[in-house]
Amino acid sequence: MELFDALEATAHWRPAPAPREEPRVSNQSQYSPEVMEAFGVAPAGATVSATTAMRVSAVAACVAKIAGAIVSMPIHEYSLDGGEIPARLPRSDLWYALNEQPSPQYTAASMWEGVSMAQLLRGDAFALLRWRVNGSLREILPLPWGCVSPIRTPGEGVRYYVNSPEHDIQTWFDPSDILHFPGLGFNDTTMRSMSCIQFGARTAIGNALAMDEYSGKFFENGAHPSIVLQAAAKMSDAQIAQLQTAFANKYAGLANAHRLPLVLTEGISAKEISLSAEDAQLLDARKFQVMDIARAFGVPAFMIGEASGSTSWGTGLESISRAFVQYTLQPWLRKIEQELNRKIYPRNNGRFLEFHREALYETDLKALGEFYRSALGGPGSGDGWMSVDEVRRRQRMPPTEGGKEIYRAQRDQSTPGSQQANEEDHPTVP
Repeated sequence: MELFDALEATAHWRPAPAPREEPRVSNQSQYSPEVMEAFGVAPAGATVSATTAMRVSAVAACVAKIAGAIVSMPIHEYSLDGGEIPARLPRSDLWYALNEQPSPQYTAASMWEGVSMAQLLRGDAFALLRWRVNGSLREILPLPWGCVSPIRTPGEGVRYYVNSPEHDIQTWFDPSDILHFPGLGFNDTTMRSMSCIQFGARTAIGNALAMDEYSGKFFENGAHPSIVLQAAAKMSDAQIAQLQTAFANKYAGLANAHRLPLVLTEGISAKEISLSAEDAQLLDARKFQVMDIARAFGVPAFMIGEASGSTSWGTGLESISRAFVQYTLQPWLRKIEQELNRKIYPRNNGRFLEFHREALYETDLKALGEFYRSALGGPGSGDGWMSVDEVRRRQRMPPTEGGKEIYRAQRDQSTPGSQQANEEDHPTVP
């Protein structure tokens, strides 16, 4: 009977199943580079998107510099009137919409800042044109990047599907009703562009995010070097784990930093490991990432606070401003101007809109004074091309007494003694 019971117990015995090893989903090597690119994962492991990229101070500074410069420039309306020299038109409803209030919910500064940020971080920016019955522009409504889907239709056509519950819009529009400001490398098939992040800054931003996280963990534990606890006698694994836990609970973290003195017994001593941020080359690496991000956005590093290196952008505020406008802002300004002109003036080649780029140079008073001195003309400056009242108008000053458009050359000729002074300054060569 006992033997039967033993055999029965053995028959029901099964070896314990081996512990199942869970798949390591965090291993990024199992995903193809195409999948990693689609989800915005940088080689450093950080997910780079428009939101996470703005957490990097260098990215935020570059975007702020470009968007802020575009916001600072007014948009003027010009007319050729059959001539070759464009004439600036007086302020109109269109000027007000582009420079003050495009929509009752937005100011013009907010709209253009949003357009510039979408171009830089998303790749494309969109706005809806709403027209009156008489064909005049009633409103320019900025649209979030994610609510607009441009779809190609048979016959080389395009429809913009807009799903914006906030504005009670769920329909499609023709291209003539949508302002589509592209970013970099516009794709005619997908009707989308690439952002600066996708084009050249994803790796640099991913590295910056990873280093920011590392720096946070470095200072999270009290911002002092790691410590090795050395015992005089051999300790078991349980004793080692218990000592590590007790030490971490009492001394690790910012809340416990410098709170209690370190007391060790049983022959245990503490030894510091001199590992600093400089030793890990963290500061140099972070400085390089700032330069790399600035290079991708086309912003000189010294304009975002990185002044350790030299610059070849010129000297003086005017030279720097002109170089910044020419090499960085000009492509973005042209994309905005061309889209505005082809949608607002589809059949009128005599009128166009243009950013007033000179607005960025007017902060340099010395350069501005030299410009006006040359524009007015006179002894040592040659013939002028601006009158005194034209200069005063640009400086928001009232006209001179009488309000006559008198040029410097005319004034010198009409002033007694001016001819003699002019001959002394410019003697006639026999």
